[in-house]
Amino acid sequence: MNSVDAYICEREGAQKALLQYFHHLLLEQPGVEAKIRYQIPFYYRKSWVCYLNPVKKGGIELAFLRANELSNEQALLDFRGRKQVAGVIYYNLEEVEERLVMEVLQEALLLDDEVAYASKRQKPKS
Repeated sequence: MNSVDAYICEREGAQKALLQYFHHLLLEQPGVEAKIRYQIPFYYRKSWVCYLNPVKKGGIELAFLRANELSNEQALLDFRGRKQVAGVIYYNLEEVEERLVMEVLQEALLLDDEVAYASKRQKPKS
């Protein structure tokens, strides 16, 4: 069992079901791998694409790291005061509209494949 599987097994109820669902959905995508970073599951191909973040009241946020570069035509992603990262919070599997999630995910993976991530942080001057 890898560290992401162990992480998911530690959860309960709707959070566990949502984590299992998204983990399976994300790993079905060619070249996508998962690692625990900052104590939560991150998914990447060339660079970090998204992560699964537990939220209060038993929900899971599917957050995309380069959301500011996505079209968000589905109006699914909420920035919640963040400039680059946006996501959608689910509290049970019935809320998930897989078609919309897959559209955002495919766009994020295409962006990851075709546009190299360039950090906006200032490099310290030597």
